[in-house]
Amino acid sequence: MDNSVPILCISRHRLLIDGEGVTTLVAFHGCPLRCKYCLNPQSLSDEIGLPLYSCEQLYESVKVDELYFLATRGGITFGGGEPCLRSEFIVHFRELCGRDWRITVETSLNVSRQHLETLLPVVDDYIIDIKDMNDVIYQNYTGRSNRQMLENLQWLIEQGKAEHITVRVPLIPEYNTEEDTAHSVNQLKSMGLSDFDVFT
Repeated sequence: MDNSVPILCISRHRLLIDGEGVTTLVAFHGCPLRCKYCLNPQSLSDEIGLPLYSCEQLYESVKVDELYFLATRGGITFGGGEPCLRSEFIVHFRELCGRDWRITVETSLNVSRQHLETLLPVVDDYIIDIKDMNDVIYQNYTGRSNRQMLENLQWLIEQGKAEHITVRVPLIPEYNTEEDTAHSVNQLKSMGLSDFDVFT
């Protein structure tokens, strides 16, 4: 069965940007959100013309940097778009690359729980862009409620993943304030999280 998926880009030799060590960022097409300041709007456009990769083709393309991954405890960071929508692809990729590469997902967590359950055994780290903990702000910015994101975040914490989660808390012009981001961080700390990337 063809497991090929459209990929926006493969970016090599990223150091401490998308997880631990040297990483290669693989950005998938497709996202459930419609953020007003989307950083990768091509992930929302028609996928016609995008390169298609099977797991095997992707592995062959990125394994050239295996020595960097092993030396720095790095590996592959799946982003997008929303990588959790490609959960079965990522599981198959893990079967190919083995356990020595670190696999990180950059995610909004606004996906069905089934995807996270599929990914739980194979993902090492999660970089979660929560936008804002206030649902009104979140809806205004993304077009969707943050309820599913919060439920999934709590579920990951309950699975013992708190120490493997980095939460990105952005200041979003015209949508939230520094007070809002501080409030979000305080709420996240109360949930048991401690690693934050707060940026303006």
